[in-house]
Amino acid sequence: MGTDDKIRNKAKELKGRAKKNVGDATDDRRMQAEGRGEQAEGSMRQAGEKAKDAGKKVKDAFKK
Repeated sequence: MGTDDKIRNKAKELKGRAKKNVGDATDDRRMQAEGRGEQAEGSMRQAGEKAKDAGKKVKDAFKK
């Protein structure tokens, strides 16, 4: 589950970055905004996954 989520989140971030770049090239403000939003969502979800991983490491450290 974790790896699949990380891949999906990274894909969303990259899709957002691409959409923003197309919006920049075509001067389409709506596409720029959508791209920034998708990029931010992907980044935030990745941060959440990293926090979960860190929590698991702490939990595992106390089990030993």
